[in-house]
Amino acid sequence: MSKISLRFHPHELQFHFEAGTSRGVLTKKKSYFVELSDGVRIGLGEAGPLLGLSPEFSEDCSTAFEKALAPFQGLALPVDIHEWIAEIPFDQPSFRFALETALLDFNKPFTNEFAMGSAAIPINGLIWMGSADFMREQIEQKLQQGFSCLKLKIGAIDFETELSLLKSIRSRFSAEELTLRVDANGAFTPSEAPFKLEKLASYDLHSIEQPIQAGQIEAMRELVALQILPIALDEELIGMKDKSIASFIDPDYIILKPSFLGGIQATRDWIDWASQKGKDWWITSALESNIGLQAIAQLTGDYNVQIPQGLGTGQLYTNNFSSGLSIEKGNISFDPTISRESPFQNISL
Repeated sequence: MSKISLRFHPHELQFHFEAGTSRGVLTKKKSYFVELSDGVRIGLGEAGPLLGLSPEFSEDCSTAFEKALAPFQGLALPVDIHEWIAEIPFDQPSFRFALETALLDFNKPFTNEFAMGSAAIPINGLIWMGSADFMREQIEQKLQQGFSCLKLKIGAIDFETELSLLKSIRSRFSAEELTLRVDANGAFTPSEAPFKLEKLASYDLHSIEQPIQAGQIEAMRELVALQILPIALDEELIGMKDKSIASFIDPDYIILKPSFLGGIQATRDWIDWASQKGKDWWITSALESNIGLQAIAQLTGDYNVQIPQGLGTGQLYTNNFSSGLSIEKGNISFDPTISRESPFQNISL
């Protein structure tokens, strides 16, 4: 019975541009990678905890991640994945995601049409916050690239300027021609949210993600009940063990980020919940490199998705890793014939 060797490597990803969010501007992001190997096969996983969102985040997660990995060093194959992941605390979701996806990648379990290279997945084009000119530039670029769904991050610049951008898009494209989503990342207060949603709704938007900050359960429930604009929960789901809370809020959609939810199985559990409740959903990467994005996209390929997913963030970095992923005309595809070498140096626990 072969043994698993385990290597660990932190890597700082550099953005092509200043990526604006309502929580600040991003120019770099550190991820933590784990490589499993039995001498023949390898499996790669990525943990990318984010400031202000991931409960395990610290300025340098290296020590915490190494501690989380230590019990798995030298384990014999085969490994029961459910027992393995259960060893990682629930409040370390990105670490759980990294270990689970490394083992899944090692075993190559995805056999859906996307993973086999015979089907593509529709995705939205992401428009980052910034100056009005910068946002217009991004919008034109995404339209030229053939995206039929745009998602605009809002809440960091003047609200009237954001409305004017939406108005300019709608003056050119109807809702039937171009789907528009917005993501407030909790930028609105509960008192101002109804007014702002009324303003936004006049531009035939598909939905708004997380209009108010997570944790204001009663206020979010009341906002959803107004039915001004379809609301999708995003940050609200981070750390939510009790799905009855989501049932209480009763959102129109849920956004699924495996790195924040605790991995592939945790995401599948949310999809099962959504199916039982008659809710729609889409899966979104959370600023992972192509290593994490590939795992998330292959998971998405297991489902017959009809609406655009949020899987376009692999293009953000100047020093990303090579992969078989590519984006064309608003769809992400995967070529399994493109070999992937380990990006790791000889660093081991």
